[in-house]
Amino acid sequence: MPRAPYPSDLTEAQWKRIAPLLTSTSRSGRPQEVDRREIVNAILYMLRSHCSWRMLPHDLPPWGTVHYYFRQWQMDGTWARLQKALRLRIRQPGARSSTLATASTASRSAIAKASHASIAAASAD
Repeated sequence: MPRAPYPSDLTEAQWKRIAPLLTSTSRSGRPQEVDRREIVNAILYMLRSHCSWRMLPHDLPPWGTVHYYFRQWQMDGTWARLQKALRLRIRQPGARSSTLATASTASRSAIAKASHASIAAASAD
């Protein structure tokens, strides 16, 4: 049964834009067990609600899984690539869109808060 959406969840159009830019963190070649869209939705929920990792709602993936992907994407440059791609798309003539502007703002916010959130999470564990 699908869960009720949160206001911070990605729309279908936003997800289609960023899905190809998100890297898989599996080095073993195993298929992912957790939906990447739900991982991103959980990260956006945490950033928008200002909750801690451990306070993510139970209908989102486990906080440890979400934090793992967040850190992997931070360390491998996925967040920076995502922000760059969105920024380039917005700057193309005639491509300005509120959806892209919102996604770019969310990306900048995530990157800006990433260091602080990572340090806080590491010190809490």
